[in-house]
Amino acid sequence: MVKVSQETLAALDRASGKLASAALASMDEQFPWFGRMPADQRASVQLIAQTGAAGFTAYLRDQGDAIRLTADAFRQAPRDLSRWISLRQTVELVRVAVHVIEREVPDLAANDDERHVLTEAVLRYGREVAFTSAMSYATAAETRGAWDARLEASVVDAIVRGDAEESLLSRAAALGWDLDEPATVLVGNSPSDDPPTVLYEVRSRAARAGRPVLLGVQGSRLIVVLAGDTDQPRVLEKMTASFGDGPVVAGPTVATIADAHRSSVEALSGLRAVVAWPSAPRPVRSTDLLPERALAGDPEAEWQLIDQIARPLEEAGGALLETVETYLEVGGVLETCARLLFVHPNTVRYRLRKATEITGHNANLPRDALVLRIALAVGRLSRARGLW
Repeated sequence: MVKVSQETLAALDRASGKLASAALASMDEQFPWFGRMPADQRASVQLIAQTGAAGFTAYLRDQGDAIRLTADAFRQAPRDLSRWISLRQTVELVRVAVHVIEREVPDLAANDDERHVLTEAVLRYGREVAFTSAMSYATAAETRGAWDARLEASVVDAIVRGDAEESLLSRAAALGWDLDEPATVLVGNSPSDDPPTVLYEVRSRAARAGRPVLLGVQGSRLIVVLAGDTDQPRVLEKMTASFGDGPVVAGPTVATIADAHRSSVEALSGLRAVVAWPSAPRPVRSTDLLPERALAGDPEAEWQLIDQIARPLEEAGGALLETVETYLEVGGVLETCARLLFVHPNTVRYRLRKATEITGHNANLPRDALVLRIALAVGRLSRARGLW
């Protein structure tokens, strides 16, 4: 195999600066976006080009050492360089640089044999540099992915703790979250002990649903912050499939992520209380667990029961409240209720319909009857304590 002479190697060393400048000029000419890059990012590309041009001579002497030097050049470039140019654009720049070297280098050969060796070496060197740049991008992507995962976990943790709104919004924005999107917090059991597997599964389902999510695995508990309106059919059911066995509770949908703490508080309260409703649907809204949450000592649930049921019934008039209470006490027997109230059964039916319109709960349905009973009991207790 023909080796390149020391004289030719020395000529290549002297020409490395010229080769780098010619490569940059060709990049500037062929790619308009290259000229629009900030000066510091262009300087980073120039550093890589100079190191790569100088590395070609080292490649002829020691291929392994040359590739190490080129890889070091990529690592020494600013981390945000990969945010300005994509891997495809980087490969295009490498192609242009190799083309310039391929055009210029053969003229430095001492004879035809050396010229043939240099031509083949340029092609092999360009391939190695392209692979090196791809590996550098892959490493940068892994680093950013790990950083984003830590940042995402911190955002979810901040939502659960109710941290300062400003810091939460800035971190969520850094993750690409639309700060004007509604948010809903879902909580339940994690389907696996391996957090990366869990996160991949949830992200896949969210992508298929076309919804951004923020995820956190806290011990055996999975917390999902879902973006967008949850009134669309089956969106919550689709996301629930990502959770492990057991109940899944969805907090109220709030206007923006700035209010997501309220959704998380209610969802976690519901998760603690849902054990009292074994037949609860999956997922179940935290607002559907108000009776169980009130029995578990959640003051917010107590207040919602009073505000949504006990107070409206009282304000509607004593007859309506008395009818509902009596109907519940006699186990939903219409005739018995009418006899105790000394009214016609149709009057009882009319009052019960009015109560349903006011509260959204029908005393004829077992679950709704329970909600009404607990709400009225909570209202009486609150009034006795002087809280209402």
